[in-house]
Amino acid sequence: MTETKPRVRWELADRIATVTIDRPEKLNALDAATLDELEAVVGALEERDDVGGVVLTGAGEKAFVAGADIAELAQLDARTGTAASRRGQAVFRRIETSRKVWIAAVRGYALGGGCELALACHLRVAGQNARFGLPEVKLGILPGYGGTVRLARLVGRGRALELLLTGEPIDAAEAHRIGLVNRVVPDDQVLEAARAWLGGILRNGPLALALVLETSLRAQEMALDDALAWESYAFGLLAASDDMREGMRAFLEKRPPRFAGR
Repeated sequence: MTETKPRVRWELADRIATVTIDRPEKLNALDAATLDELEAVVGALEERDDVGGVVLTGAGEKAFVAGADIAELAQLDARTGTAASRRGQAVFRRIETSRKVWIAAVRGYALGGGCELALACHLRVAGQNARFGLPEVKLGILPGYGGTVRLARLVGRGRALELLLTGEPIDAAEAHRIGLVNRVVPDDQVLEAARAWLGGILRNGPLALALVLETSLRAQEMALDDALAWESYAFGLLAASDDMREGMRAFLEKRPPRFAGR
């Protein structure tokens, strides 16, 4: 019996998990089976203490993820379309709400569901020739994996509507200019740059990183006073931690901190 090649693979080095959508022959399109595998990998990485953060990329040089699988989308009706949208949203939400830092390392096309997947990550590094877009209106649909929600929160409603209503892609330089991506590097340095950036982030206090992720996300979803109250609560939690005391001592003693995550 022939084994089916995994659609999503991952490897671990120096506390950084590199997750790869591995369907280069389909430009790493997100069909239902790929979403299932991605969700399983996200869940597995969340449970591992030896994983500090994640770099997410696509196999090959042509695409990060070129979108959802059009052949599958073409078969949807009102009921199955809603279910498919909710399924993709649920997987991406697990990445967005992760207490471990996820960085999208984008080479080539990040279109449709691929752009939405990058938006669900906490940070984005793009190669110079990367292209971002949400072309769903050209197919008579709209982004269903969170694109209409996250893009506006990231770049503002005006810029988001420009991309959503025209369906036209933008290059990496424009994506960086409007704040869709954080950094642009040569195409052959995308993975290296993402891993180096994440490695630097992971030298900071792990409890602090987790609570920064949670607090910044809650701030988007709460009223201002509630968000400020939560920030104070998180600050208090960290003030009682061993990591805070170690960080302060290390600063005063002019040495690198040795955080224990407690």
